[in-house]
Amino acid sequence: MPVIQETSGKAKKYAFLKYSLNIAGTVYLLFLLAVFTASGLSLSLASWLSLRLGSPYSIFPVYLLIISLAYALLDFPLNFCHSYLLEHKFSLSRQSFPAWLWEQVKSFLVAYLMGAVLLGAFYLVIRVYPRQWWLVVSLVWIFFSLVLARLTPVLIIPLFFKYKKLEDEELRRRILNLADKMKIKLMDCFEIDFSKKTLKANAAFLGLGGSKRVLLADTLKEKYTHQEIEVIVAHEFAHYRKKHLLKLILINSAITLFTFYLIARTSGFVLGFFSLSGLSEIASLPIVLIYFILFGFLMQPWGNLLSRRMERSADYTALSVTGEKEAFISTMKKLAEQNLADTRPHPLIKFFFYDHPPIAERIAMADSFQQRKT
Repeated sequence: MPVIQETSGKAKKYAFLKYSLNIAGTVYLLFLLAVFTASGLSLSLASWLSLRLGSPYSIFPVYLLIISLAYALLDFPLNFCHSYLLEHKFSLSRQSFPAWLWEQVKSFLVAYLMGAVLLGAFYLVIRVYPRQWWLVVSLVWIFFSLVLARLTPVLIIPLFFKYKKLEDEELRRRILNLADKMKIKLMDCFEIDFSKKTLKANAAFLGLGGSKRVLLADTLKEKYTHQEIEVIVAHEFAHYRKKHLLKLILINSAITLFTFYLIARTSGFVLGFFSLSGLSEIASLPIVLIYFILFGFLMQPWGNLLSRRMERSADYTALSVTGEKEAFISTMKKLAEQNLADTRPHPLIKFFFYDHPPIAERIAMADSFQQRKT
């Protein structure tokens, strides 16, 4: 496996810096939220807005906008290092600084709008249903996630990438035939200009109902054979056939429900520590965010463990359906090199950060697959 050996040193350095910056970013965010609340700044800001705006329904979006802008400015150096300098240092991006900055602005606006909807619903429901709010809010958030899954390929992705129907008719026909073989109703196949942001390769099967579509990055389409792309798409189709998306939705829904229940049961003590009277106070928003960040961090390794099991299952199905064992292995080697993946991470790194099996394990699985089929 020459490619894996050649890229391992550089890949490990890239992975170390990437995960270090991820951890630093999480700790930094928790620190800012805790200081903002403990210092009384959150309460002062909410009170100041209340005196000038009056209505709680107008206070919240302005409060959220102010703290979101403040965080974006305070986090800018770390974000710049993580998403711009690091990618350029390891030759994974040729994106210009103005293009990167404009993408950050668009990401901020999308995140703010979604946050305004979800957190606005939180404060509305908590006033209408003061006792069972955690259940109602959970249902609202779960419903929103389903709507978002359907609208993402139609509304969100076009904000960041241009995509068009796949022009390679032979490849398109192979993918459509594969969809028929795997009994998947597919809207169509598209390619997106992924290379304007990164030199990494990726593919996706997105949407629900009539919006289901295959998206191929131009960086993938240009460097991989039709057989290799077919294996990648078969992997994505396998997730759908095995109802992995449905299982993840159910698990994430249960996590959302439990998190809000935990907040409802324990927030009294925590809010008292920060001199806040109740969750219905807009000034308590940082506490709610701290709950989700901490609980998300604790759940991440177990979510990754489940995800890796699903990914192994999808790999096996892709091999079974296509029979392209050599194409699968060559694809893994290319992905390792192009995405600068650490193919043999430390077990703790794998446990905490890897939602896919490491490349070396996926190749080993393909080798053993051939032995079982022989």
